Amino acid sequence: MASCAARRALTVGSRWWSRSLATARGSRPLCAVGGAGALLPVATATSRRHLSSRNRAEGKVLETVGVFEVPKQNGKYETGQLFLHSVFGYRGVVLFPWQARLYDRDVASAAPEKAENPAGHGSKEVKGKTHTYYQVLIDARDCPHISQRSQTEAVTFLANHDDSRALYAIPGLDYVSHEDILPYTSTDQVPIQHELFERFLLYDQTKAPPFVARETLRAWQEKNHPWLELSDVHRETTENIRVTVIPFYMGMREAQNSHVYWWRYCIRLENLDSDVVQLRERHWRIFSLSGTLETVRGRGVVGREPVLSKEQPAFQYSSHVSLQASSGHMWGTFRFERPDGSHFDVRIPPFSLESNKDEKTPPSGLHW
Repeated sequence: MASCAARRALTVGSRWWSRSLATARGSRPLCAVGGAGALLPVATATSRRHLSSRNRAEGKVLETVGVFEVPKQNGKYETGQLFLHSVFGYRGVVLFPWQARLYDRDVASAAPEKAENPAGHGSKEVKGKTHTYYQVLIDARDCPHISQRSQTEAVTFLANHDDSRALYAIPGLDYVSHEDILPYTSTDQVPIQHELFERFLLYDQTKAPPFVARETLRAWQEKNHPWLELSDVHRETTENIRVTVIPFYMGMREAQNSHVYWWRYCIRLENLDSDVVQLRERHWRIFSLSGTLETVRGRGVVGREPVLSKEQPAFQYSSHVSLQASSGHMWGTFRFERPDGSHFDVRIPPFSLESNKDEKTPPSGLHW
């Protein structure tokens, strides 16, 4: 791995990757650590250099996977763009963009404090701004290394049969914010290992990036658009813990002579400070248009009580909620614990649960 002989190691979340300080042409070979707790499997390069650090076990190696590109400050990434996730460190490829409305309560306009109301609206007036997200595929080789920090089967759908609660997932499908994209190029014609990569993308060396959408990707996007669409993103920071929520409408099912509406919501927790904290409890309030207000308390989230530290600052998960009404609101708090045993509550930004008025039958599988 002579191309990676001179390295400047960068810590990204819980992952390590490196880039050379200089080459003859000024390009930057992109390298990643192999082995458990790192980005890549053990390298197969002829020349190996064994590394060790406080985040790496002795004997783990780096493997070149591509060359860094300058991240775009303006504009969007194209279909087929290869990238590293800047927080979770996995390799991925962009399928297509979404234009979302970001409601960031940290930059909300100055307004008088208002009491919380039953509809779940908080105390600040928040104006949304357009923000780009991307539908992406995750490299299957990286999924085992990120599974403790981010679910790799988080994009779920309602199954189209009698069991109104049955769900299915598409493994290795994710939504990534524009600022989390670290673009790179690769000479490999199949640089991402995912069962859908070659079904969705075609290698074309005359294009930049050299992976173009097949008709199967365009058809899949069009047919599944209502159940994939990302429209609203909500964000709020409390005591240096930032909570981002993205709700998705999943569809309606009939159960016991009534209509049940389903939503999926993705939550990302980020520690913006260097102090270690651990999530201990969740407290949700769920308001339905039918007039009901439900309170839910419990330990942790999705069976875990994640620790957020400087080395591993983020945790992301998805969950589901159902209502017997076509819309509602959710809001609440997460309780965190400090190393000294003290606790503090972090606000979950209120968000709407809205259904599609022109609803069609949700997909029962991948549509081509």
